[in-house]
Parts: sequence; C-alpha cells; structure tokens
Amino acid sequence: MILACQNIKKSFGEDVIVSSGSFHIEDREKAALVGPNGAGKSTILKMIVGELPSDGGDILLAKGKTLGYLAQHQEMNTGATIYEEVRSAKEPIFAMERKIRQLETDMKHLTGEELSGTLEQYNRLVSQFELENGYACESEIIGVLKGLGFEESEFGKHVNTLSGGQKTRVSLGKLLLTKPDIILLDEPTNHLDLNSIAWLETYLLNYPGAVLIVSHDRFFLNRIVTKVIDLDYGELRMYMGNYKAYSEKKQQIRDAKIKEYLNQQQIIKHQEQVIEKLKSFNREKSIKRAESREKMLEKMERIEKPLEDSDGMHFSLEPSVVSGNDVLKVEHLSKRFDDQVLFTDVSFEISRGEHVAVIGDNGTGKTTLLKIINQVTDANEGSFVLGSNVDIGYYDQEHHVLHPDKTIFEEISDDYPNLNNTKIRNTLAAFQFTGDDVYKLIRELSGGERGRVSLAKLMLSKSNFLILDEPTNHLDIQSKEILEEALNQYTGTVLYVSHDRYFINQTAHRILELTNQTFVNYIGNYDYYLEKKETMTANLLSSSAGSGAVSKETTVSEKEDSASKLSWQEQKEQQALERKRKNQLEKTEARISELETRDQEIDESMLLEEVYSNSVKCQELSKEKAAIAEELEELYLQWEELAE
Repeated sequence: MILACQNIKKSFGEDVIVSSGSFHIEDREKAALVGPNGAGKSTILKMIVGELPSDGGDILLAKGKTLGYLAQHQEMNTGATIYEEVRSAKEPIFAMERKIRQLETDMKHLTGEELSGTLEQYNRLVSQFELENGYACESEIIGVLKGLGFEESEFGKHVNTLSGGQKTRVSLGKLLLTKPDIILLDEPTNHLDLNSIAWLETYLLNYPGAVLIVSHDRFFLNRIVTKVIDLDYGELRMYMGNYKAYSEKKQQIRDAKIKEYLNQQQIIKHQEQVIEKLKSFNREKSIKRAESREKMLEKMERIEKPLEDSDGMHFSLEPSVVSGNDVLKVEHLSKRFDDQVLFTDVSFEISRGEHVAVIGDNGTGKTTLLKIINQVTDANEGSFVLGSNVDIGYYDQEHHVLHPDKTIFEEISDDYPNLNNTKIRNTLAAFQFTGDDVYKLIRELSGGERGRVSLAKLMLSKSNFLILDEPTNHLDIQSKEILEEALNQYTGTVLYVSHDRYFINQTAHRILELTNQTFVNYIGNYDYYLEKKETMTANLLSSSAGSGAVSKETTVSEKEDSASKLSWQEQKEQQALERKRKNQLEKTEARISELETRDQEIDESMLLEEVYSNSVKCQELSKEKAAIAEELEELYLQWEELAE
C-alpha cells in the first residue's frame, strides 16, 4: 500500500465535503476519484498533497515514496521555453552526465591512487546513469512533448506566452518525466486532443507507479482504472473494476437500497394499520396487543430513505418545426489564417435526423467549421446551403453568446420575452438554478454553470438543427448522461465537435474526422471509427502515393463492399497466425531452456565419484546427453524458422 486515507473529514462552514471516508491505493494501482461537480474531489487531492488541512482523520504516504500532483489550473510564470521547462524534470540526470564528462577530462591528468579513486567514482556514476536510462533521456523528453500534442516547431515558445491549457500540458509533461511513485491528476484530459488522450492512456497503463485520477472522461477511466473511489453526499466508497463496472455496481446497490427501504415502509404501514385496527376494538387484550406492536415498531432500526438524484439537470430537446430532408450541403469549402491552412476543398452533406460528430487534433479547424456554418466567420473559398425550414441552435464552447453583465434571469427573459417569471424560474430550476442563484451575473459563473445556461437557452430555442461546440466541457458525469439522453431522444439534426469519446459513442451516427486538411467520413459511432481507422489510413496513404493527391472525401460505412470485408478478414487471419507463431516460439524457447538445464545437470553429475565410478550409470547419462544434443539441434532450427 502506497497511500492510505483513514476516516478523513472536511467541511467549509455548513458545506460538508467528506463526513468520514477511507480509501487506499496500492503500489502500481490505477484508481479514479469520481463524483458530481462541487462534491469536493479536487479538495481531497489538495488535502493529500498538503495544500489544504483536513478536519480529521489520517493521510499516510508510504515511507520513502514520492508524490506528484497536477492541478486543474497552472500558474507558470517563467522565462523558460517549453522544452527547457520540461527538460528541467530530468536535471539530476543531466547533472550526472556533466559530472561524468568532467571526470573523463580529469582522468587524463591523473595517475596512481588518485586515478584509481576517480575511476571508481566514474564507474559508479556511469552505472547509475545507465540504470536511470540516461542515454535515452533526450528522446524520452521529445516523446512526451509530442505525445501531449506539441510540435517540434513549438518547443522554443516561452511558457509565459502560452494559454492556460498549454501550460497545463507543459506541467503534465514535466510531472510524467519526474516519475514519482504516485501521481495525482486533476482532469488531465481537459486540454488534450483525441490523439494525445490515447497517448496518455497508453503511458499511464504502462506507468510503473500508482495513479489517482479525477476525471469526467468515462472512456478514459474505462481504459485505465481498476478501482473507483466514489464521493457521494460526503461519503467515500471504493468499487473494484473500471468506470463501467463501478456504474453498474453503484446502480445495483442503489436499487437494492430503494427496494429495502420501500419494503420496510410497507411493513411499517401495515403494522400501523394493524395497531390502529386493534385499538379500534377498544378491548383490553386488543389494546395490549396494539401496545406490544408499537414497542416492536419503536425498536425497529429504520432504514434511511436513499437520497434522490433529483438535483441534476432534467430537460428535453424538441424542435418546433420539422426541417426539410436536406439540412446542410457544404461544397468545396476552404479556410486559412494567413499562412496556416486549416482545411481545403471539403464537401459533405447532412440529412434530417443525423447526429454527426466532428473530431480531429487541436488546431485543425473543427470549431472554425462550426463558426462558418453558423455565420460567425467567413470561409475563404467554397459555400454551404441550409435546407428548407432549417433553424439553427448554436452552443459555443466559449459561451460568447452569453452577455457577461446580465443576470441568469435576464439572459433568459431578454431572449424569450413571452415567457412569464414562473416559466423562466421553472426552466432555470431544471438546470440547477434555484432561489437567488437566478440573479447571479453571467461573468461570475463557473464554466459548468455557463454551460448549463447555454443549454437552457438551447432547449428554449426549439431549433431543429443543433450545432454544438464541446457541449460536455465542464459538465460532470451525471450531467453528461442527461445530455446524452436528451440528444438521443431529439428528433432534429445535430452537428457537434467533441473530444469526449464516450459521449461520441453514445450519440453519434456518423463521424467526420478532420485530418490532413480534409475530412474522412465514418458511418458509425466511435467504436466503429477506431475499428476502421487503421485500415482507412493505410488505404489513404496507398491511394495518395499512387495518384499524387489525397482524396477530398473518403467514406467508410458499416455496409462496406465485400472487398473491404475481405481485407478485414485477411487482417484477422494474419493476427491469428501471428498469435500462433508467438505461442510456438514461446514453447520452443521453454523446451530449449529445459534441455539445456538438464544437459548441464548431467555434466555436473558425471564429475561425482559415485557416478563416474559406475559404468552403467555413466552409459545411461551419456545416452541421455546424446539424445538431448540431437533434440536441441532440431529445436534450434525450429526456433530460427519461427523467429524469422
């Protein structure tokens, strides 16, 4: 066990974060801390690292173990470049290398005991340098920076000129390279694109230390964690398994508690009716029996009513008018900023009822595409046409459509003057704004609160074509699930940009990947996209090599031609053959090892007097040794063939 939190308590005034909770993290374990926004997950991480004091309990880190922490927001005011800042994580190794170089220079001028002592020190340092993978240090730094989405051309940028999200990525890279025994990560995927998230998943899965993650990225948690610590109404509970297993188990426990509570309530109600009836008989014996039952009821240990999840959002999306079948037609669209080309000559169509997700790396132009369609910015070339009766509802991830100096109530009432006060308050209550909350200024709201105001306006718009830019940003898991349900029930058309793979998997019918300044069209959800991406990439590369140009639109469908299906089948067969080859290779190596060990044992036995003085025993061992040599010869040949 590397970290233990025992009976920890924390409150801010009357706001209880955790009333009494315990959990532990084992060596190399990957765990998640989950709960709704505002539950106190970040507070618990800050308590563990000592940034906030606990009100009670013990937080224990195993002796001699190191701890690293990535907060959600980074304040990095340094004149260093991105590369220099991340490289500083490996400074002890670079200092060791400088010392080794210095010793090499010194030894040229030393003799005798001085040389002998310096040489011994040199050998110790070189061994330590090799042990800490010093020779691969530079390539490891570059690999981490590229994995987190930095291009080599950006390595020289100064950290103090970066955005908050870029600074967080720099801090994450630096933390990973320090390799503490346990890492605490607070929303590490917030500022990463899909490729960077996939890279981080692989890195953390292979990380030799323990990891505790706070994240709302369910796909990410499903891939990485084997334990989930749930913070719910001030209580901490541990669940073994990934996020999906936790979610199912928690629902089962909740259902069982509700059933147990309702059963007891039914028993209590029945007993109360019996007691009332017995008393109504107004006889001595019946009254005594009633009193006896009353005492039994008083002694009964009452089951507390399970808390309702009614404090989450609850809303639906429904268009007021049905659009025509052709909702959007984009033709030969191009966009660039100065010398930076985002996309060029792209064309696609969207039909009524489709849910289309746009994915791609950061900076490729996904948000810009949505802004062009919503007429917030202009394209350089090409055009788009909206179909008949199409009414756009736009969700902007930066919430520029909200007015910072208005209250939440004014934001709704000014845009929808026909709504009365009661209707506005009921609408806002559905998005968790009650009482005096409705008079908060927009500029004073958190990112999650602004997101809920934007969703409220989207619901009231009753538009039939929703254009959403990162709609799940800043939403907790419960709110994401509610939004997913609302979109899946929505009968209009949806075009959205998202990095939330779980959300895409639940809501998308089609995926447009923006890559190499063009779109690749996948007809399916995110699981299907992952399945087909490798095959499609290979096809694109071969077609571009043959024709000298990249196709402007390529489509992959769940109903592909038999040729594509054959290619997929061949791939599966090759994988099966490769697995078989590896198994045979492992068996051959094991048999070789076994025979070589026995051969050595025979050699050692024949040196013993009781063996070499026994002619019969010597003959038996000689025959066995000859048979071993013959079998080994065949196995060595077999191994070579398999290793090919």
